[in-house]
Amino acid sequence: MPKTVVRRTRVGGTEAGGPEAGRALPRIIQGGMGVGVSDWRLARAVSRAGQLGVVSGTALDAVLARRLQLGDPDGDVRRALAAFPVPELAAEVIDRFYVEGGIGERERFRTVPMLRAERGRPAELLTMLGNFVEVWLAKEGHEGRAGINYLGKVELGLAPALFGAILAGVDCVLVGAGVPGHVPELASRLARAEPVTVAVTVEGDDEAYAHPFDPRAALTGGGAPAEEARCDGGSGRGARRVQDVQIDGLRAGPTSTPLSTKGVADSAVTGLRRPDVLAIVSLPVLASYLARDEVTRPDGFVIETHGAGGHSAPPRGRLRLDPDGDPVYGPRDHPDLARMAALGIPFWLAGGTAHPDRLAAASAAGATGVQIGSAFALSEDSGLDPDLRGELTERAHAGALAVRNDPLASPTGFPFKVAKLPGTLSDPGVIAGRRRVCDLGYLRTPYRTPKGTIGYRCPAEPEAEYLRKGGDPAATEGRLCLCNGLLATVGLGQRRPHGGVEPLIATLGQDLGFLAELSPDGAPYGAVDVVRWLLGSAKEPS
Repeated sequence: MPKTVVRRTRVGGTEAGGPEAGRALPRIIQGGMGVGVSDWRLARAVSRAGQLGVVSGTALDAVLARRLQLGDPDGDVRRALAAFPVPELAAEVIDRFYVEGGIGERERFRTVPMLRAERGRPAELLTMLGNFVEVWLAKEGHEGRAGINYLGKVELGLAPALFGAILAGVDCVLVGAGVPGHVPELASRLARAEPVTVAVTVEGDDEAYAHPFDPRAALTGGGAPAEEARCDGGSGRGARRVQDVQIDGLRAGPTSTPLSTKGVADSAVTGLRRPDVLAIVSLPVLASYLARDEVTRPDGFVIETHGAGGHSAPPRGRLRLDPDGDPVYGPRDHPDLARMAALGIPFWLAGGTAHPDRLAAASAAGATGVQIGSAFALSEDSGLDPDLRGELTERAHAGALAVRNDPLASPTGFPFKVAKLPGTLSDPGVIAGRRRVCDLGYLRTPYRTPKGTIGYRCPAEPEAEYLRKGGDPAATEGRLCLCNGLLATVGLGQRRPHGGVEPLIATLGQDLGFLAELSPDGAPYGAVDVVRWLLGSAKEPS
């Protein structure tokens, strides 16, 4: 992105004076977990309790499409789409995906287009709408603050996703699994509906690819070029190029008339607010790097240690594994909180912080508060499949639930926490029995092909396909399809031939000790119970 200096001070989402300067900062941030685990219901419950509720911003295009195909029984998705400022775009998505009463039990979900560096507009529009829906529902009916969490690794979808969230009035955006130095300026420019470019890493290129996104053009809905659709699960056999047909409610071939006028687009972007930007980092060294320049300086930090669920940073220095195969972290991996406090920027601690005493300790060390994931993930308000949540909780209470920090599972190369549970992708037998497919592609890596075009590959895709694209054979070892596995975790797994359903993968933090106090008898609890427990006994910071 251009190195335009953006001088900003902020008051609760407006350009004016320090992050949330006009309101008390939240002591608790609810983590943005998985795909749909931190859904709008969970985020809304936390926000209504006076803390920062956060939705996961990953794969919201697929989440939107599949919820509609399941019949949207309570009408929530359609109610949110009715609030989208360009009704034509929302109507076409409903026409494409909504199935009254839901698809059959063994009927597969329709494929959504994949994000691409070129010719990727259909996916961008659906991404924009999916993010709008999730944030709009999270903010519906209350005055609390709601945020959204993004993976920095998903570079191609960040701009349309963030713009959709801004259209819905998101208050805060959190970005991890990468170096989010471009996000503060990106948020400022999108809030002004200005065209932006995102630097996308392309393997084989010396310089990043400048990927453009124009918010106003996105709202007109016109000019979407041809899109390749894989209908075979990404195996390479039977792939076809779709010409001039409807994909995901958006034109995939040459369009005729734009869906809305310039005046409608202008009206849609009037009065947009820039959200606060929180960078999720593991150590103060990266925080210091981001804070030294006004362009890259976020409004706050989340310091996330390796005990947190989902992705975590690898250890500094040479990778060593313990007897269980988990990475070994040492003194260099523990954050210097005095150094963090010296930056003068609000920060929250994450990873094993779910206890009132740890909240108090964080405050005493200069932190504004803590970010909590697993305690909210196991609450009745989360998007986890209820049966899965019950089994995880029961096993954790019995001391029979192990969570690995698997250094190979994620295609991103970051270690990833995997809860060991029979019948899931933590089970070697399940992994061996699953046919590799790549029909979602959020974690694909762009690369430069021998012909000079941009291709896409993922070490979790079919091995022969990955090798044909020039991938390293060693990179496929142990890789799991997180895209499909995490959707299955919230009941949105793809239905496969012969009655099969994508196996799920469950991720939690490695410290589950909170259950002994939060739910000593194993009874279900809600997100509000987590907030009350944490704040009820915590000492207020002096």
